Amino acid sequence: MKNRKIQLSLYILLLALLPLSTLARPFVLVITKDDLSDPTATHNPPSPDDFVDDSSDFDDFPDSESRPDSVLDPGSWSPIFEPDPIESNNALISSELIYYNAVRKMVGAASRGEYRMMEEAASEVEAAAAADGDPHAQSVMGFFFNTGMTREKNKAKAFLHHYFATQGGNMQSKMALAYTYYRQEMHDKAVKLYAELAEVAVNSFLISKDSPTTEPIRIHNGAEENKEDLRKSRGEEDEDFQILEYQAQKGNAGAMYRIGLFYYFGLRGVRRNHAKALWWFSKAEERGELRSMELLGEIYARGVGVERNYTKALEWLTLASSQQLISAYNGMGYLYVKGYGVEKNYTKAKEYFEKAAENEEPSGFYNLGVMYLKGLGVNRDLKAACNFFALATNAGQPKAFYQLAKMFHTGVGLKKNIPMATALYKLVAERGPWSSLSRWALESYLKGDVSKSFLLYSRLAEMGYEIAQSNAAWILDKYGERCVCMGESGICTDAERHKRAHDLWWQASEQGNEHAALLIGDAYYYGRGTERDYDRAADAYMHAKSQSNAQAMFNLGYMHEHGQGLPFDLHLAKRYYDQALEVDPAAKLPVTLALASLWVRKNYADSFLVHVIDSLPNFYPKVEAWVENVIMEEGNATILTLFVCLLTVLYLRERQRRHGAAAAMAPPHQPFEQGAPLVN
Repeated sequence: MKNRKIQLSLYILLLALLPLSTLARPFVLVITKDDLSDPTATHNPPSPDDFVDDSSDFDDFPDSESRPDSVLDPGSWSPIFEPDPIESNNALISSELIYYNAVRKMVGAASRGEYRMMEEAASEVEAAAAADGDPHAQSVMGFFFNTGMTREKNKAKAFLHHYFATQGGNMQSKMALAYTYYRQEMHDKAVKLYAELAEVAVNSFLISKDSPTTEPIRIHNGAEENKEDLRKSRGEEDEDFQILEYQAQKGNAGAMYRIGLFYYFGLRGVRRNHAKALWWFSKAEERGELRSMELLGEIYARGVGVERNYTKALEWLTLASSQQLISAYNGMGYLYVKGYGVEKNYTKAKEYFEKAAENEEPSGFYNLGVMYLKGLGVNRDLKAACNFFALATNAGQPKAFYQLAKMFHTGVGLKKNIPMATALYKLVAERGPWSSLSRWALESYLKGDVSKSFLLYSRLAEMGYEIAQSNAAWILDKYGERCVCMGESGICTDAERHKRAHDLWWQASEQGNEHAALLIGDAYYYGRGTERDYDRAADAYMHAKSQSNAQAMFNLGYMHEHGQGLPFDLHLAKRYYDQALEVDPAAKLPVTLALASLWVRKNYADSFLVHVIDSLPNFYPKVEAWVENVIMEEGNATILTLFVCLLTVLYLRERQRRHGAAAAMAPPHQPFEQGAPLVN
């Protein structure tokens, strides 16, 4: 363990963050020697009181929350999308009942495409916000004003509603408000909100076993639907899941364990159901599936799907650790740190965490980092803590991102860096309970209800989720009028639809989505949904180029070659073409053709060849339109197909006839007679 710490370099450490904002470029954090707040003071300080005030807000090992999302995320829409059969409307107070009825009506209006019904929902929400000051109604009104649904789009009013909702404890408005500050680079304000949100998110994470990465699904991969990922997200309707369930019902212990994982973590579109997870894990353990023991310990320690029982948790985790199930070591260490079911013992806790870390378990690194950060049973060592957090972060441990964010935020162990702290907090906050909106949006999309899906993705987009911004924009572009987009006074016009998609793509591009910036450039270049503007197209392509997008580089080269929105400059055009090839070797053919065009343009300026090259962009759409309107028209396509088949048959018949004639005219083969002498 000590050797591993030495081998890790804190001087240049690249940490590839969780793929939460992915498909945007990976977020890369570089920690250098200069980031350490005071290299001479990273070991145990001379006075036990040193640094205590600076890190007093660090939680040692916070209790992992087992409360439902509706409690962790007040005003959550879970009673609408995942109603609890035990709780009924009778448990809601009057204002909550009005709020949820209005939200239910809003969702139904989006699904049915009924603008009048949406107006009624907005009026009911507005009345609740005005009469009772209900923070959750305030939050939804902020959403209406931000998107321009049934209300004039007004960022100032949206901000005010979200501000008052945040003051009332609404987490979704807090996310929206934090993102507003984040976009304006008001990091001092954004960092406070994201820190509070990240703390709630971290406290909802697991104790011993990190959940598999269940990131929001990107429903497209550029121009096309992301069919493979969508197929894997159909939950209980997925054929693979049904086969696995059949195997589990037939007594396959491994299948039982995997079904338990699906229900416990909510994998591949399966809705979380801790009671079902407990049942399947118990059945799997009875049939000898040892891996179930660590999760049974986790379940009893957290009290999810069952009453919390630290004695049973200790029993299961002890059995699991005796079978060298690595994650169980973290659970055992946790119990000893907290003194749950056992006497508090930091030394034993450290031993268990070290066992986990020796087996490359991310939470083992994280837990050791906390112990060295706080000096729990060890000499306080901030450099060691940072080392361990870095190792955990490299493995994607979300709580480690949170601790590094706090270190950058407070200046403990690392120099204060508020923008970096803000970005890291945001990353963690986006894994909070409010991210359930993404799951409901995907479920709606898979069921063919693209309008409801668009509404939910729009809500997440307002909260700063890049993938949601990208998905909502893609739905608008892909489905057109099939996706009911509601504006201030009715269903969106084509211009309003394009404008909203443009705004969403732009927000996604700001967060590193190179494809979004490319689409914006194409919209301005070709005049799709907006006035043709080569200057703005060039700006958008420059933005995508800064994210190392080969297509954007190629487009910039083309614009320099033709003097469109950029100065006519063949040298710069060649430079961009060459850069496109360096970034993406698959661009070899188009780049080769483009370089050939440059050579012709340079050596035969104003010649017939140059005019032919320049006419190709106008000629191609005509050919494409002819193919689509004439060749691909249903009747013509059928006739053409039959004609091609007839020609093929005639060709093969003629070829066969010629081969037969040639064979008939060939002289007969005269074999040597047996025993005939060879002629020398």
